[in-house]
Amino acid sequence: MIPVTVSPVRIEAFLDPRLSRWLWLVKWLLAIPHYIVLFFLWIAFSVATVVAFFAILFTGRYPRSLFDFNVGVMRWNWRVGYYAHTVLGTDRYPPFTLAEVSDYPAHFDVVYPERLSRGLVLVKWWLLAIPQYIVVGMFFGDWAWGWGDDSWHGGGLIPFLSLVAVIILAVTARYPVHLFDFLLGLARWAARVAAYAALMTDEYPPFRLDMGGQASPLTKTSAGGSGR
Repeated sequence: MIPVTVSPVRIEAFLDPRLSRWLWLVKWLLAIPHYIVLFFLWIAFSVATVVAFFAILFTGRYPRSLFDFNVGVMRWNWRVGYYAHTVLGTDRYPPFTLAEVSDYPAHFDVVYPERLSRGLVLVKWWLLAIPQYIVVGMFFGDWAWGWGDDSWHGGGLIPFLSLVAVIILAVTARYPVHLFDFLLGLARWAARVAAYAALMTDEYPPFRLDMGGQASPLTKTSAGGSGR
């Protein structure tokens, strides 16, 4: 049996036992303030990643303050997605913070790498990650097969499954656990690709689903939880 390696990227989430049957209809509207903040945070994330690129290229290290900030942006984004559109697994409004919030039902972290390859930084975010981009594009939608007017556009697996889940919730007052586990697996896959593309790890994302609310424990503790 081939052992499963522990990913440096951790996503965990816990399904609320008493979800509202209808609140999901307006969560996207309630989350608009978060979308506005995240718009600017993602701009800052992009700038920080460019700076980190050159830092890794010349020193082999990802500046810790930039790393913690970028982990915080991805953590914030995951909490909003978990609440409003990706999983819709909680009715608790996401906090406005980059820091880890221990009692919130969605968690995200990345182990800080002490050293990164100076050579890989040149190719991993565009060339090596192309197969992963194709797969993750199918998860979220807006992907196409073919060229020009003959191309066929497909919707995303995650939006479709999350819609199925909340429709079942509306009808039965229960969120289907198997769909929840599968959506978490897809979210983990996408998060690993995002962290790899953002130069935060040299570990190539595995082509696998790790389903369920809890992920494998991290081997180290990232200072991303400090919210600095």
